[in-house]
Amino acid sequence: MSELRIYSNTHPGAPEKVLNQFEPIRDALAGIGVVFEQWQASRELDDQSSQDEVIEAYRTSVDQLMKRYDFKSVDVISMDASHPQKEALRDKFLHEHTHDDFEVRFFVEGCGLFNLHKDGKVYAVLCQRGDLISVPAGIPHWFDMGPQPRLKCIRLFAIPEGWVAQFTGDKIADRFPRLEEPHYKRLKAA
Repeated sequence: MSELRIYSNTHPGAPEKVLNQFEPIRDALAGIGVVFEQWQASRELDDQSSQDEVIEAYRTSVDQLMKRYDFKSVDVISMDASHPQKEALRDKFLHEHTHDDFEVRFFVEGCGLFNLHKDGKVYAVLCQRGDLISVPAGIPHWFDMGPQPRLKCIRLFAIPEGWVAQFTGDKIADRFPRLEEPHYKRLKAA
């Protein structure tokens, strides 16, 4: 189940609001310029599906988004608990950073926790299978794939250089819940 927890950026212990239905999540994120959508595959996929098969299963949605934002390329990334660099990759994205371009992820499988820092709030978005999130350029954020990652995502690019993380140096991410917290474990299992 997808979920949005909205915190004051100075009070990470208890969220001010918790949303777990698509429309309220979409609307709250739209208020800070973030696109949140849910997509359906045109056919069943399995763990062995190739990048081309995954993209083709979501071709209509991918093409609409590429046209709307003039994206130039699309690919699929996969991460699982057996990846030899999982700890280093997780740590890299657990630090607040920005990009010069959109960060677009569509979750084909698994889940991940995007934390967006805007207007004195932290918007913690648990994205699950079927969720698309598009974070505009310049919004400080961090991403947690968890200590035992399992995700497959479609990524769309306008300019590859925009995906370079520009770290803010703010330690805010260290104060907020991680994906291994008991609350998120329950949601991932649902």
